[in-house]
Amino acid sequence: MPTLIVFCHLRWDFVFQRPQHLMTRLAEHYDILFVEEPVYSEGQAYLKKTAVAPNITVCQPHTAIHAPGFHDDQIPTLHTLLADLVPEGEQPVVWFYTPMALPLLQGLNPSKVIYDCMDELAMFKNAPKQLLQRESALLNMADVVFTGGPSLYQSKRDRHANAHCFSSSVDAKHFRQAQDRSISHPDQAHIAHPRLGFYGVIDERLDVELVSKMADAHPEWQIVMVGPVVKIDPATLPKQPNVHYMGQRSYDQLPKFLAGWDVCLLPFAMNDSTKFISPTKVLEYMAAELPAVSTPITDVKVPYGDVVAVAATADEFIAACERQLALTESERQAMAKRMREVVANTSWDLTAQRMHALIESAVPGRHARLPANPETAKADVLPVKATKVAVAKTA
Repeated sequence: MPTLIVFCHLRWDFVFQRPQHLMTRLAEHYDILFVEEPVYSEGQAYLKKTAVAPNITVCQPHTAIHAPGFHDDQIPTLHTLLADLVPEGEQPVVWFYTPMALPLLQGLNPSKVIYDCMDELAMFKNAPKQLLQRESALLNMADVVFTGGPSLYQSKRDRHANAHCFSSSVDAKHFRQAQDRSISHPDQAHIAHPRLGFYGVIDERLDVELVSKMADAHPEWQIVMVGPVVKIDPATLPKQPNVHYMGQRSYDQLPKFLAGWDVCLLPFAMNDSTKFISPTKVLEYMAAELPAVSTPITDVKVPYGDVVAVAATADEFIAACERQLALTESERQAMAKRMREVVANTSWDLTAQRMHALIESAVPGRHARLPANPETAKADVLPVKATKVAVAKTA
């Protein structure tokens, strides 16, 4: 079975999303080594390897370097830690979720290079300054490019001849569990109805002011927020008594929270960080056959505007929630029918299958091409020569 090395900016045990969905399915075809960003650890550098699923091993570098992510300062040490990741002579397929890891391609002798652009990372808070230049180099080297939604596809399609749009998909069977409303999670049993819920990462993409206005406008509404708080100060989050923070929960628990909600929320801020997002949760909400309200995120509004209520202002969003709560039984039935049609057209199984076919059919060798201007890119893209560090490995 060929080896697939994945460089990812998201931890495997973080929110279960696109990388985990795809890799657990592609593991049917590849022996997957999922390389995470380094963790700070004093003392000797080492690579912690953990088997997390059949044919999937998470490789977590531990270094004594105070630099975030795949920072330039980390590259020499990481080169040494990853030097014998695959046997000498083997040509792995190398898959990038972040262009910041591109210098680690050197020495891997890849058979093919894949770039799965799931987010416009350069627009996220605290994005590294080299990210855009490194992405340009990756687009020059990649054999296949996937994008996480139509907006991203429009922004990348002219930059690569073999780019394909694979919007976030859905594990319908998993989220259909929520249609049995009796499985509602016991941790929300004390919260009254109506319950309006959101799950996902709570970061700069969330419109905290909108959530606060909702809580003020309807004190009887109970707003349930499930997910980790990342990159923003928790003190800035709405603190009204009808806003309930449940923390990060496992993928298995999400249908149980959905089962107890009356309306699902996509209260995203309209800013640079959300311009290209394609929220996975919109289809998961649909699989649960629950009414949903979203701000006008392009990859929600354009494909799903007929089944998800879309509202641009706080007043309109609140009014849309009121309408969704007041749906008649016949309206709910019609909505559920449309949701079933949408969900039936997509699955992570099918997405992974199509991606695999494109990887197999890709003509290798494009990754050998240098960036258009190698002289200007060299300092930013190519790593400094690796220096030897002591390496200890744990199974």
